[in-house]
Amino acid sequence: MPSKRLSVVVTRRLPEVVETRLKELFDVSLRSEDTPMTRAQLTEAVKTADVLVPTLTDKIDAGLIGQAGEQLKLIANYGAGVDHIDVETARSRGILVSNTPGVVTEDTADMVMALMLGVTRRIQEGLSVMQSGDWDGWAPTAFLGGRLGGKRLGILGMGRIGQAVARRAAAFGMQIHYHNRRRLRPEIEEALEATYWESLDQMVARMDVISVNCPHTPSTFHLLNARRLKLMKPTGIIINTSRGEVLDENALTRMLKSGELAGAGLDVYEHGLRGNPELMNMPNVVMLPHMGSATQEGRVEMGEKVIINVKTFADGHRPPDQVVPAML
Repeated sequence: MPSKRLSVVVTRRLPEVVETRLKELFDVSLRSEDTPMTRAQLTEAVKTADVLVPTLTDKIDAGLIGQAGEQLKLIANYGAGVDHIDVETARSRGILVSNTPGVVTEDTADMVMALMLGVTRRIQEGLSVMQSGDWDGWAPTAFLGGRLGGKRLGILGMGRIGQAVARRAAAFGMQIHYHNRRRLRPEIEEALEATYWESLDQMVARMDVISVNCPHTPSTFHLLNARRLKLMKPTGIIINTSRGEVLDENALTRMLKSGELAGAGLDVYEHGLRGNPELMNMPNVVMLPHMGSATQEGRVEMGEKVIINVKTFADGHRPPDQVVPAML
């Protein structure tokens, strides 16, 4: 007699090909609306499912995990970041947590460069003029931005995405610098032509562009705080495609308003869906709705990793992308 299929609850709409494969393999509950589950719906899900497949819009905290049924044994996150999941509490309850690392590396690095170009070349200002019909024609002094070639790029967090950003930026002629929890191996540094800074303060003070590419953890909360932002050159710009909490958004807003910083490109925000409202009307700020990983290819690959993690677990093995607290 075949064994009972795992009960899997997916909290958001996923690409159709991913949902189809999930239905073939598991007893899966899918969402009909592409909206986050309510707290009540999440509570019901953890009470009944063998496997929960959440996304970053779901807060899987200790209170929710405490209401989980004994059958919940895996939280297979659709995404690499797991700061919305209380991994320690899950572990104490015997619940494994997996994620989808490495899938969106290239997509996010592409977006870093897009934001960098958007800010330095004043693309948003140009779009606004064209869309309003106010363009009067070319002029020698109109929309003057800056070139990337020769500029110093400081990468905060030199993991997979940080290294992918370094490779792209080097192709633009930028000088690569970085600060990381651990220094890269010499051969990687040499291949990237990257300079390591042990002191984040010293790096920040000397860069033309800072790209935030580190995860949000208790130790990285407001890593770029008001004091550290004031160390930057007034001509400096900040790009953040990682997590909004790493950057003190209110301090950034004040400095952009006062001219202490030249610009910012943001794809993530400290407080929920929207950034500081004052940022939205600044011509030197490019804001996007968390689009860094938004490619068809990337989202399907994320789903495929989820399926592999759940299928491996169903076969009696630990998921290949299991998250343990030491990784965080």
